[in-house]
Amino acid sequence: MQYEKTHALISEADRALELIGRAIRMAGYRNIQSVAKKDAKNNPDAFIWIQKHTGYRGSDALSIRHELSSGLDFDCLGNELKVDRTQQGLAQQGFYVDRQASAPKGAKVNGGSLMCQSLDRQGRLQNTTLMNGVNSLLIEEVISPNSQASTGQKRYLVKLQMTDGALLQLDFKRTFTTRNLL
Repeated sequence: MQYEKTHALISEADRALELIGRAIRMAGYRNIQSVAKKDAKNNPDAFIWIQKHTGYRGSDALSIRHELSSGLDFDCLGNELKVDRTQQGLAQQGFYVDRQASAPKGAKVNGGSLMCQSLDRQGRLQNTTLMNGVNSLLIEEVISPNSQASTGQKRYLVKLQMTDGALLQLDFKRTFTTRNLL
């Protein structure tokens, strides 16, 4: 039973980290056919930001913005991104950990819920649960003296702690680098 729980937590963590990593890599993407130039689009900090200690058990929150490509783009829920799912031509995705919504008051919970933020078809921010069993999400910018100065790229260490609420607490770490910040 413990092996199955461990395997399920590993699968969920891999899925979450892949979605977060994909969003980080997309941060600041600009479509070459884009004609509108705004000051915010020249500022890398307008495309990716971290809010420290704002979520469940002091977890961090991550928000990403990017333009749409000429092909198919998807948000963290698998919804196809089109112009109606943008604000001022920018798609938005976010990740944070919240108190587990499905747990009744007073019930023992097995961690919090990893939430996905994206824009609906009216351009309003929507929050949807991706998975439960998340103890924490921590995001740190990794600063290396030489690499970022010339490329403008940023590197982030994402730490995710998963739990079954009883015996298991598994820690996962991955490093992701932006591709599109100038």
